[in-house]
Amino acid sequence: MPQKSKLSLIVFDKSPARAQAISDAAAMDQWATVLHVDDVSELVHIVETTEPDAVVIALEAPRADRIKALAAVSGAKQRPVAMFVDRSEPALIHTAVNAGVSAYVVGGLVPDRLRPVLEASMARFRLSAKMTAELETAKADLAHRKTIDRAKGLLIQAKGLSEEEAYQLLRRTAMDQGKRVSDVAQGLISASKLLG
Repeated sequence: MPQKSKLSLIVFDKSPARAQAISDAAAMDQWATVLHVDDVSELVHIVETTEPDAVVIALEAPRADRIKALAAVSGAKQRPVAMFVDRSEPALIHTAVNAGVSAYVVGGLVPDRLRPVLEASMARFRLSAKMTAELETAKADLAHRKTIDRAKGLLIQAKGLSEEEAYQLLRRTAMDQGKRVSDVAQGLISASKLLG
């Protein structure tokens, strides 16, 4: 759970009675403020302007296209989205997860279950975001290493240097120019293409 005192939630639900029950449950323990939305175009606008901590979506019988659309407009890649459905098919679970939905609960939205589901959803979202960031960093590091290796190969071939000497030359050049080694390496590769 985040450190702030209350979560801000947007609840997308066509049922005003259920949305009110959710608001009442959140108000009872004062753990969240709830804004009810029942129109998709309004959902887009409110999500963009309020930046909620999480979005709760309640559907009776979802379709794959609707799941994808609601996940996209609620910003499932930027914040936890918990989707509660009355009934579902196994393929729709995969659709929801692939669309970025943090929690997909079959059996409807019961206000008393909302908080624990949201806490799990938020924890899963944070873990997923951390893993995604680590993966992107690893991909960037690998790309930088490949670029440096290609540049070392060019220096070895052109100047007859050892691998260590080629790396040290790249490193010294980067320090002299106030750049990263991978940037100097990319510059060398680009220059070799022009000259080659």
